[in-house]
Amino acid sequence: MNIGIVGGGIAGLTAAYRLGQAGHAVTVYEAGPEVGGQARTFPIAGTRLEVFYHHLFAGDREILNLIAELGLTGQMDWLESRQGFFHGGTIYDFGTPVSLLKFKPLNLLARLRAGLMLLFLMKYRNWRALEPVTAVDWVQRWGGQGAYNVIFGPLLRGKFGSSAHEVSMTWLWGKVHLRGASRSEGLQKERLGYMRGSFQVLLDALTSAIQAQGGAIHTATPVKRIVVQDGQATGVLHASRVTHHDAIIATVPSPAFLRLTPDLPEDYAAKLRWMRYQRALCLVLQLPRPLSHIYWLNISAPDIPFVGVIEQTNYIPPQVYNGKHIVYVTNYVAPDSDLYRLSKEELFACYLPHLQRINPAFAPDWVEESWLFRDEAGQPIVTCDYRAHIPDHFTPIRGLYLANTTQIYPEDRGMNYSVRLGNVIAEIVKRQT
Repeated sequence: MNIGIVGGGIAGLTAAYRLGQAGHAVTVYEAGPEVGGQARTFPIAGTRLEVFYHHLFAGDREILNLIAELGLTGQMDWLESRQGFFHGGTIYDFGTPVSLLKFKPLNLLARLRAGLMLLFLMKYRNWRALEPVTAVDWVQRWGGQGAYNVIFGPLLRGKFGSSAHEVSMTWLWGKVHLRGASRSEGLQKERLGYMRGSFQVLLDALTSAIQAQGGAIHTATPVKRIVVQDGQATGVLHASRVTHHDAIIATVPSPAFLRLTPDLPEDYAAKLRWMRYQRALCLVLQLPRPLSHIYWLNISAPDIPFVGVIEQTNYIPPQVYNGKHIVYVTNYVAPDSDLYRLSKEELFACYLPHLQRINPAFAPDWVEESWLFRDEAGQPIVTCDYRAHIPDHFTPIRGLYLANTTQIYPEDRGMNYSVRLGNVIAEIVKRQT
């Protein structure tokens, strides 16, 4: 078969690789200048870095198997990470049972209760039983009001904004349960995986493998429309011309898929329209010195206009970046947020006084370079009735398939599950040949 894949992110590249292995002719169309989607990279300090922070957990079997298959296991480093919470003007170590027991913003009883709740979620497997209840209600009942006010409430509001009260407990279960494998020996510190040279190494290997199979990857090639004739997808319109395909896989977000395929029947289109996303906003700073001692700093302060500070060089040594210190200031905002429309300079000015709360010595002249990255489909909003609205991989149009982050459930979106999504959609298409 001659198969077109719209979207050159991890899912699209994985699907292209698997279909090429099966002997199909594959063409990938990527609107951006480079492949990778949310895992794409950019040049910085003599190397490359993901535009949105990325790492792997020990339990991420799908992507680790792909890395091994491509002969890249030796490129993986597994390093301890240091998590923290910023609350009440103080940075607290966080992320291990011991640090939770020492977490002073909660009294001892509240710490024990929160710890037991987290331990329960790590072991609990029946996520379907959690679907009907919101994370807000479940945490307040079982974790206690203190843990909700200081830890989980700020995280939910930071991630989902005004929609936080709608988010299903299944989403929070996934965040806690599925990373438990990174602490396979109980109380040990969490170890996270990162590729030497960034995950660009994986993107390059996938690209080379697809091309070696005879596949083609076209970057800077936005698809304008998926062509449908007599209920069958027959090609894609791009650059004012149509390229014909026997089957088409779309890996783009649901709003983009609606724009590309106005011929979709209403019942399927309604599921796509039902899906809502928080937008991702990531300001990357290059500094001559560290901002803090924490890799992953969660923000527990409702008046701070960002949800986290991820200091890459408190995880990967600064030597990798020519001695520079790299900081992500990350945020998730609603589509109508004023923050999303700010320029890089305006956003930094908004964030500056709050970064100075984290480190009072921080000054604008610390910033040697900066970058701002946005994504309109940063985080699907997972509500209690979410599963009933997930669109099928089979669309009502013959030969047209959908594989995007709204279909990653009950897990949250991430590289591992994007690889799984690519594997799944490739198997579906292969079975139709």
